[in-house]
Amino acid sequence: MAREGLSEVVESSSQGKVLALLAAILGWMFDGFEMGLFPVISRPALKELLASQTVALDAKAAEELIGMWNGITIAGFLVGAAAGGVLFGWLGDRIGRVRAMSLSILTYALVGGLGAFAGSAWQIVLIRFVAALGMGGEWSLGVALVMEIWGGRARALLAGLIGGAANFGYALVAMLSLGLGGLRGTFAAWGLSDSWVEWRALMLCGVLPAVLTFFIRLFVPESQHWEREQKAGGTSGWQTRDLLGVLLGVIVCFGLIGVWSNRWPLIVQLVATIAGLAIVAGGYLYPVIRYLERRGHAGGEQVSRDQPPIVKRMLLGAMLSGVPLLGTWAAVQWATIWADKLATGMPEAKAYTQLVSALAATFGGFLGAMLGVWTSRRWAYILLAVLSYVTVWVFYQTNTAFGPWFLITVGLMGGVTAAFYGWLPLYLPELFPTRVRATGQGFSFNFGRILAAIGALQTGTIMGAFQGGYPQACTVMASVYFLGVFLIWLAPETKHAQLPD
Repeated sequence: MAREGLSEVVESSSQGKVLALLAAILGWMFDGFEMGLFPVISRPALKELLASQTVALDAKAAEELIGMWNGITIAGFLVGAAAGGVLFGWLGDRIGRVRAMSLSILTYALVGGLGAFAGSAWQIVLIRFVAALGMGGEWSLGVALVMEIWGGRARALLAGLIGGAANFGYALVAMLSLGLGGLRGTFAAWGLSDSWVEWRALMLCGVLPAVLTFFIRLFVPESQHWEREQKAGGTSGWQTRDLLGVLLGVIVCFGLIGVWSNRWPLIVQLVATIAGLAIVAGGYLYPVIRYLERRGHAGGEQVSRDQPPIVKRMLLGAMLSGVPLLGTWAAVQWATIWADKLATGMPEAKAYTQLVSALAATFGGFLGAMLGVWTSRRWAYILLAVLSYVTVWVFYQTNTAFGPWFLITVGLMGGVTAAFYGWLPLYLPELFPTRVRATGQGFSFNFGRILAAIGALQTGTIMGAFQGGYPQACTVMASVYFLGVFLIWLAPETKHAQLPD
């Protein structure tokens, strides 16, 4: 009771709101750090970890093997983020936003740092998967906490901060990578190999967010919205056994990665994917469906009536999130690797590429949120979808070498495509009531990562079908943005709606 009373006093003050926002911004920034880490370190890390397997292969076969493991690692990371969004979202609705957010940050900080000591490619896949569990959870928890504590005021500004902070984390990776490059002599004097400069030290930096958890637990107030829901008995319907559905979903996801990582007949892959995604969606939705059923049986007639629209909105939110996520991971994220390939003899090219793209994306997050205010939620999404495809096309079709135009166009592409990540935290909280907001957002945003995981595996396949390599493959994958133009008309317009209780 004392903690609840203190929370109400602190939350009602400006100091409490600022502390909650600061904690969430830092959490999102470190989320971006985790997401931006692998594109910078993937090539040197996998070249080292797969050296014993590539030594007997020709250059093309070695590149294909590295590309395959790169795709598997990205897919595993995205699956982990999807599962974490549901798992920690569920935890946030059950035990509170603050405690769950602390646990999510601690998970990706401590586990992610272990990657510095990886000795094989499969260890990197496992570490990235577990770290992504916490990273995926922190996004939805931070959004729910900030939107509830601020009472829906200044939602566009808050959403812009969310998108901007995450993308600044990408820039932080690039800046640290460039800084470490100047310490090669120091690392050598300490008896450390070049791999510590190229990737291991960067992964070790992932433990830094662990310090943030102590700040959150000591100073950040809990959401009064959640505390009122707890007092009213609204959190008692969540049951641990329901998470078996999420576990089933994770197992099926890795099965899908296996299906698309092997050269099986296309019809087998398509059938397995459709069936697999249906099972995963059912497994991830299971905790919410069971919660709503229990609340309905306990006398919550309104909850029973709310069940179909809540589930429908979760599925719509997943599709709307899946479009930009698929575009990002199957097209935009390959820019860093392409830069490394084009800029022979210039190892810092990938860091400069990510730095320019991430800094532009930091402003893009604000653009996406403000577009939702200046126009409407729907028209903002449509405009971003069309512009995203255009900027991806310009980047991949007008560059043949690493240089100033390459950096200008990658900045343009990064800023526009990242604007979705300011729009999504503005829109998704408006779809769900407090009792399922963290879980609903966690599913909506992170289920799209599963679609992105499958898409990321296809980029390499499409590269083999086109002589143009990265430019052709990534341009084809970017066509997914046009799907969003049609999907958004199925979703409600919420521009003038209050944040639902």
